[in-house]
Amino acid sequence: MVRRKSKPKAVETSVLPALKELGAQKGIDPNILFDAIEDALILAYKRNFGSTGNVRVQLNRDDGTYHVYAQKTVTEEVTNEVTEISLGQARAIQKDYNVGDIIEIEVTPANFGRIAAQSAKNVVFQRIRDAEHGMIYEEFNGKIETVVSGLVQHVENRNVFIDLGRTEAVLTSAEQIPGETYKQGAKIKAYVIEVKKTTKGPVICLSRTHPEFLRKLFELEVPELQDGTVEIKSVAREPGSRSKIAVAAQNEDVDPVGACVGPKGLRVQAVTDEIGKEKIDIVKWSDNPAEYIANALSPSEVVSVDVNEEEKFSGVTVPDSQLSLAIGKEGQNARLAAKLTGWKIDIKSESQAAGGGEYEDEDYEADETPEDDEYDESED
Repeated sequence: MVRRKSKPKAVETSVLPALKELGAQKGIDPNILFDAIEDALILAYKRNFGSTGNVRVQLNRDDGTYHVYAQKTVTEEVTNEVTEISLGQARAIQKDYNVGDIIEIEVTPANFGRIAAQSAKNVVFQRIRDAEHGMIYEEFNGKIETVVSGLVQHVENRNVFIDLGRTEAVLTSAEQIPGETYKQGAKIKAYVIEVKKTTKGPVICLSRTHPEFLRKLFELEVPELQDGTVEIKSVAREPGSRSKIAVAAQNEDVDPVGACVGPKGLRVQAVTDEIGKEKIDIVKWSDNPAEYIANALSPSEVVSVDVNEEEKFSGVTVPDSQLSLAIGKEGQNARLAAKLTGWKIDIKSESQAAGGGEYEDEDYEADETPEDDEYDESED
């Protein structure tokens, strides 16, 4: 049972108006600041007045006045004066107190305002920082797998730090497009892959190499992707060099490739400009594996495609003049087609096929994605 002694005149805290204004500026719930002030006052009282017992602070949310109460248990015999009060003393305050009751006695010091303001300052501002970090984490955790825009702030230890307005994000070297340079103040788009909690606050990790970044850039440029008329079925990418995307339309009257290319190629050009002139092949998706694989090998012509559905293996025959184009420089075209379709692809020319020749020695299939470099907060 908690009972309180009658309250003397309260002491007004001078820091409350400033804290209210600060909280409003930063969009922080005032109750977070009130709780922080109460915690700070408890610590200040215990530190400055040597209290080791239970102390409670009551802060008036309207006028900023506060009271400090020491909590004591009513006992027959007092063994600890800090935490206990005798039954006789308790009944001198109020006659109906009994053993076991807890009394809250007003102990607010007359000169506590100055001490409290100074002691509360660090605690309150730390609580504000924690609240800001929490809000930023929640905001950007909800933006994972989306594209954000910002300004290049600085480059440090090969990491690019990007100003997103309320906070800063990091683009590690592993997530940067090869050969790309970053000038301070330049506008940049990137894909949010992760939001980490660290001792310095949330770290927003960005990528410009992720295949989904390419998908999101097209969605920003192509209205048919936004309204669902056209869908990107698959993306294969070798950042900074070449990519392939497979698209399909919900309506047979809509050309999905044309929609993504745009009038005079403006839509695909806008995406290409954002990712550093990376070449992009847009091909039509098909639920027929042979047709899909043939499309994926664009811009090469394909004579025939033999598929083994059980092993997801395909043997592709191309015109003699198209063999190098189908394979691509260092096997890139065939490799990207394999990533895009999820099928293993072997290629031979018509001459090889007519002569009973073998497929090209190298089999092309989707590669595993290397693990991303970890961001070390100590580098910041």
